[in-house]
Amino acid sequence: MMDVMVEWEQAGGSPSIARVSSVASPETLESPSRDVVTLYGMPTPESLALALAAAVESRRSAHGPNALRELHVTETTGAVGDAAWTDRRTGELIRQDLVIPLTVLKETAGDLLAEGGQAIRRLLAGLLMPEWPEGTRRALSFQLAVAGPARGSDTLTAMREADGGDFDEE
Repeated sequence: MMDVMVEWEQAGGSPSIARVSSVASPETLESPSRDVVTLYGMPTPESLALALAAAVESRRSAHGPNALRELHVTETTGAVGDAAWTDRRTGELIRQDLVIPLTVLKETAGDLLAEGGQAIRRLLAGLLMPEWPEGTRRALSFQLAVAGPARGSDTLTAMREADGGDFDEE
């Protein structure tokens, strides 16, 4: 189960359609990190699915859920960034470049839309609602259930609905 926070930065100007990062979560050992997806410009269900696909694939590519990841997602290059984690044997900090091809992202995004398109659209509708209070950051949390490391239509088992009441204030 992936805990994901989706944010929308209305001010455009970024060549990326999204930034995907993971942040440490000291709350439980079972869920050591949260993925944060920041959308730029005017998001669509497809761009949100592409960003979520980058979160899923980066978690699979990096060395476990404890690796901290930072990626930029574009419609031309896919997802490019890095991951860092501490080697358990040596205590050394290890950094690895991550590149997820656009073809892989599009396949995973297609799976996400096929299996959870309605939830993705509801999440996006919640972010785009005009009634957000002045000065609040447009961010919603939800959980994404993903299967093991294999790819294909059976890798994404379900997507739970966005919790519309969960937002962060700045």
